Amino acid sequence: MFIGLFETLKRAGVPVSLRELLDLHAVVEHGVVFADMQSFYQVARTVMVKDERHFDSYDRAFAAWFEGLENLDAAIEALIPDDWLRREFEKQLSEEEKAQIESLGGLEALIETFKKRLEEQKERHAGGNKWIGTGGTSPFGAYGYNPEGIRIGQEGSRHHRAIKVWDERRFRDYDDSLELGTRNIKMALRRLRKFARQGAAAEFDVDATIRETARDGGLLNVQMRPERHNAVKVLLLLDVGGSMDDHIRTCEELFSAARSEFKHLEPYYFHNCVYEGLWRNNLRRNSERIPTMDVLHTYGSDYQVVIVGDAAMSPYEVTHPGGSVEHFNQESGAVWLKRLVERFPRLAWLNPMPPRAWEYTHSTQLIRQLIDERMYPMTLAGLEEAMRELAR
Repeated sequence: MFIGLFETLKRAGVPVSLRELLDLHAVVEHGVVFADMQSFYQVARTVMVKDERHFDSYDRAFAAWFEGLENLDAAIEALIPDDWLRREFEKQLSEEEKAQIESLGGLEALIETFKKRLEEQKERHAGGNKWIGTGGTSPFGAYGYNPEGIRIGQEGSRHHRAIKVWDERRFRDYDDSLELGTRNIKMALRRLRKFARQGAAAEFDVDATIRETARDGGLLNVQMRPERHNAVKVLLLLDVGGSMDDHIRTCEELFSAARSEFKHLEPYYFHNCVYEGLWRNNLRRNSERIPTMDVLHTYGSDYQVVIVGDAAMSPYEVTHPGGSVEHFNQESGAVWLKRLVERFPRLAWLNPMPPRAWEYTHSTQLIRQLIDERMYPMTLAGLEEAMRELAR
């Protein structure tokens, strides 16, 4: 019954299986929803979509499928025999309504009157109770209401009472091709989790309490345990200044989300490429620089390194000593990037520029080679892919 919707969802990239299709059939067969397209849209989304990031794709697919239903509906109507339609039409009329139609000359006369008005009318008409138009009570037209009316020229809803939220696409923020917001960043960062119980015993332990109470013959013995925290350690290196000024808000959202998700987060800043010095406070970047070699020796190889930058710079800043635009660097950026890769096996670079732009920047291609192609776009899908790489 819903194989068309199933296939449309598959083409739209929504991960649905036969299990979801069978579940949707079961829901409809049990009468959970009936003759209400708006309710069916909600129920089908609940059954077919298991991850909210696919809501926007679902809306687009549902809109395409629903449009096909409208066309199919028109085709079916064209196949209905005219005499059968007339009989069914007459069944719906009360005796009083039949008498009114007969007073006008019968059903045939009603149809003839419709044809005459169609010939007489020379312009669009909205409202009213005579002309063929929209939104009125005339027996002829579209988008209005008359219990014995003849529909013509209507392509949209016929009192389906549906708001068609799938056309409004309320869930575009969940689309995994969009740039990140703090909420979506948090969702993606949670893929990089390794829980451990740390700190004082401050959380109620249900299983241990039951076990110890039973062991004490029913005398309540409350047990506490340390809370679970994400034990993953992250070294966050953020490019600031220059072309990164266009991406300040995105970087702020990433930093905010990372702060809330990772207890062990160590942020540092650099400009364009990592050289011999990093800093923690941008206002004192020149007076309080931290030697990059100290950072490499301070944090163990169990740290995950996330570098955020657009990688757009002069190639000389990567390949040559003295290539930095801010100071004379004794060693090239490539040397320092290699040291980072060797020290921290789990490393990923997040780039706020779209992947289609990477091929046009020589420095971006150089950096991708130096970090073994572990560069990902700053989108929900890109961040999730980066987190999977770091969790390996």
